[in-house]
Amino acid sequence: MFDILIRQAVIVDGNGRPAFRGDVAVRAGRIEAVGDVGEAPAAQTLDARGLHLAPGFIDMHSHSDLSLMQDPRGQSKVRQGVTTELIGQCGLSPFPLAGYYPTIPRSTMEGAYTAVVEDVDWHDLAGYAARLERQGIALNVAPLVGHGVVRAAVMGYENRAPTAEELERMRWLVAEAMEQGAFGLSTGLTLSPGCFAGTDEVVELAKTAAAYGGLYDTHGRFWAGWHFKGAEEAVEIGRRAGIRVHISHLAIIDPRHWGEAAELAGILERACAAGVDVTYDVYPYVAAGSALSQFLPGWVQEGGTEAMLARLRHPPTRTRILAELDQGWFQGLPWTWDKIIIASPGSKGDPAWAGRSIQELSDAWGVEPKGAFLRLIDETEDGLSAVMFNRTEEDMQFFLRHPLGMVGSDGCAVSADGPLSHVKVHPRYYGAFPRVLGRYVREMGLMSVEEAVAKMSGRPAERLGLSDRGLVRPGYAADLVLFDMETVRDRATFEQPHQYPEGIPYVMVNGQWVIYAGEHTGALPGRVLRRD
Repeated sequence: MFDILIRQAVIVDGNGRPAFRGDVAVRAGRIEAVGDVGEAPAAQTLDARGLHLAPGFIDMHSHSDLSLMQDPRGQSKVRQGVTTELIGQCGLSPFPLAGYYPTIPRSTMEGAYTAVVEDVDWHDLAGYAARLERQGIALNVAPLVGHGVVRAAVMGYENRAPTAEELERMRWLVAEAMEQGAFGLSTGLTLSPGCFAGTDEVVELAKTAAAYGGLYDTHGRFWAGWHFKGAEEAVEIGRRAGIRVHISHLAIIDPRHWGEAAELAGILERACAAGVDVTYDVYPYVAAGSALSQFLPGWVQEGGTEAMLARLRHPPTRTRILAELDQGWFQGLPWTWDKIIIASPGSKGDPAWAGRSIQELSDAWGVEPKGAFLRLIDETEDGLSAVMFNRTEEDMQFFLRHPLGMVGSDGCAVSADGPLSHVKVHPRYYGAFPRVLGRYVREMGLMSVEEAVAKMSGRPAERLGLSDRGLVRPGYAADLVLFDMETVRDRATFEQPHQYPEGIPYVMVNGQWVIYAGEHTGALPGRVLRRD
């Protein structure tokens, strides 16, 4: 007898081939049979006529590292059909906690993870994984080890190259995480302290990850004017380290280069032709979301949050910072101040700031926008996060449909009734995957449903080396999503982001229903996956 039998679904199996009608049988958390199973008995049978059945979606860029500790239900993701998330992104894994970096700063929690966890009782991947699995989580996570955290543990927030001894210590920490099952090394090369690292340093640490079969996942140096250079550096690191490369949330955010998506993708195409294995992910929105401090000059961020705030509060240094802002990110960028919207003011800021632009606040305060920008970082102690409308629909669509592209939300797993429901998060937290299916497949015909599902399941699984997930195939883990192709759509907006999508009534993780008939069952069957 099967545990669960799903009958007469339109099966989109995750490898891009044409959909077909059939049954899927599940037993002991695994897919037991696919096709026509006849009159086989089952403890539970679901008539899925009218629904598409696909492998659970794999979010290739997630920051749910701590939000799943705060709220293990993870409803904003699992209700999208996401059953696995790649965490530890942008160089910001919640481990290793050692040396100069024994705890996670609150500003990092608020700015990078959205969530704050007070009782941090781990120091490495093994301890972090044990904590998550002890409490239970609704979906699976696949962790990367973050270069920024490794660097902070060994060197603090110093803006210099490591000594030979420091580099060896960093190698050791990367190796430790890889031996504990990390899927690879991530970097955040516009974020402190990752931005202080040169290419040679990253290459050496990527070599360590490569020795274990890991992936190099990079939030590259896509500064103003650096879009092509950032991609070229990622390719160079892959070539020199002999490692597979995955570029995070690929986009063009400099108006001077809008419309050049084909040129940027061409760098990656040529790299692949030359033997460097490169892919990327993209989220289907024209706005980004991040902390404001990454837009400050690198020297301002040196030394960590306290040192940065001291510089902001020193009048002569503040004057220098204001002058240099004109030569950095904001030089000649017409989208700037009215297109940067406060999402969360953090624990130190005024809740009334949420939803207002920097331009609005500067007008209200009677100061220049640059001054308002620095004031927000200062008063929130870098705990603020913002949404920036800094890309075009045309470029995003090009990246979304390109063969090298996959889907990542760049968001956290939260809940509309959870501890973070007061935060005005980016709608990608709730809508990235159904938005692809509803807007870009059904409404716009940008790609077929088979191609979209492959980008969201089979290809990410192959990229991560998940040999038993990502496809609807006998013997694979029963991570499954059923959606109505006629009604599936995202509902989250920038104004009202905490809205679950429509048209995804059933989601199964490791053989257990987490979403059943549109409701969360309370089940927490997720696991911390380890690299094979």
